[in-house]
Amino acid sequence: MKLKFIIILGVSIIPYNFLFANIYSESKHTNIHYQSDTPSDTTKKAPANWFNLDRSEDKIQGVSTEKAYEEILKNKPSKTVIVGVIDSGVDVEHEDLQGHVWMNPDEKAGNGVDDDRNGYVDDIHGWNFIGGKDGRNVEYDTYELTREYARLKPKYSDASKKIRKKDKANYEYYLKIQSIYESKVTELKEQYDEFKKIKEAYTAVSSILKNHLKKDTITVDDLQTISAQDKMLQDARNFMQYALENDIESYLKEGGDYFTEALEYGYNLEFDPRNIVGDNYNDINEKYYGNNDVTGPDARHGTHVAGIIAANRNNTLGIKGVADNVQIMAIRAVPNGDERDKDIANAIYYAVDNGAQVINMSFGKSYSPHKEAVDAAIQYALSKGVLLIHAAGNDAKNTDIESNFPNKKFSNKNVEASNWIEVGASSWGGPTNFVGTFTNYGKKSVDVFAPGVDVYSTTPKQGYENLSGTSMAAPVTAGVAALLMSYYPNLSADQIRNIIIKSTVKFEDLSVNKPGSSKQGKPENVKFNDLSVTGGIVNAYEAIKMAEAITNEK
Repeated sequence: MKLKFIIILGVSIIPYNFLFANIYSESKHTNIHYQSDTPSDTTKKAPANWFNLDRSEDKIQGVSTEKAYEEILKNKPSKTVIVGVIDSGVDVEHEDLQGHVWMNPDEKAGNGVDDDRNGYVDDIHGWNFIGGKDGRNVEYDTYELTREYARLKPKYSDASKKIRKKDKANYEYYLKIQSIYESKVTELKEQYDEFKKIKEAYTAVSSILKNHLKKDTITVDDLQTISAQDKMLQDARNFMQYALENDIESYLKEGGDYFTEALEYGYNLEFDPRNIVGDNYNDINEKYYGNNDVTGPDARHGTHVAGIIAANRNNTLGIKGVADNVQIMAIRAVPNGDERDKDIANAIYYAVDNGAQVINMSFGKSYSPHKEAVDAAIQYALSKGVLLIHAAGNDAKNTDIESNFPNKKFSNKNVEASNWIEVGASSWGGPTNFVGTFTNYGKKSVDVFAPGVDVYSTTPKQGYENLSGTSMAAPVTAGVAALLMSYYPNLSADQIRNIIIKSTVKFEDLSVNKPGSSKQGKPENVKFNDLSVTGGIVNAYEAIKMAEAITNEK
């Protein structure tokens, strides 16, 4: 990653918003991107509730949820829809989710008995596939790249061994994995060394200014009082002003957390937390393991996703979710690290078997050694009429070319799952801020775009926060799907998917900044309609108009 630097105190310091965007792309299992997008050409701050607003009435490219409720859905009857959220965990006690969390009607809480005989004891709000029977939980896990390298290394690392003809393909795969793994670890360690220098320099600058000002904390106003002619003090003042205005300290903390997680867990060949779960991991068909702790140790991401879909629209708290008559089924299967295929497959089966009509999947990874197991679960969901919404990923890559899993392509078949919607992240501004700089895209692989930059939603312990990522765009779309199913219950999942796809708002001649291109300097312009199958953004109002028309035809 190439960065522009200034020199202060003999150490290189980044002179702009310190974001580590490239570094995070491999690490964040949940497709979340902890940065704000490039400031819009109309506003530097995302408007409140922007993802629910309307382009014509509010001059913001949301999905027109508020307009739909006001002009079409007011006083219309609706049916409760269950949405499965496969994620890092959901704070089911959050104030803005009350009344919108699924309760298993056939299970009695806390009696230690599988009352409904579904194989999961006390699954009141859902299930946790990365927890153990003793109540412990997996918080961190390795990346799938690391697991693949660890799996293959014992067999193929000895170069003196003759590779049998039948193993040649696996050996070539091993060499590829080895090269990628070693390259990433080397790059990570180099970045970490630079990061430590940056952090040390920031600490040194802070110390100099605190001593000069004789203060324990420094504000921008304090810096204005410094008029010394000393060049080093001037540089320190200028840098600290930039740092305070751009909250560099928070990014340094987050960067430190990232490097710790990546080096100690993500790329650590010796780390394997699976003993916590206690399953037979080699049995890909095993189902009944885990525990009923659907919140887990870090539910920030899953709670944010759940709020976008289902936060209460009728109270005066925090935010308004997209769907007003929905229940969130919380299924924990995504750690800090890469999710495992076995857990994702079981999470889909669980959601389908327990009544979910829509499943949101805001996670992804670059390798899928047991894709066939996930494919089987997707096909099962298809057979039961369940719609799957998946976040496209945050690597700013073309997934027509580069792999991102899970996906809608079935292994060894030239067909795609017809119950799948792949979602990229749009933003609220004009052409230079129309899509997330981080979002994956693909004319064949990504179906639609939806709001995913600076989306304000629920976080644990009664919190609320702006987060960005295709992880936010997927639940906006899942919310629209649930809304359609709720008010038009006679429509099939296939019809709902087709409505969402066909009703997207198109921008035929709009040129936008290509995701990721600003990292190389001047952003590259591309046609927005070349970034996805539809070339459009999800719109609840247009989708509901189409659903109304179809329903009235019957």
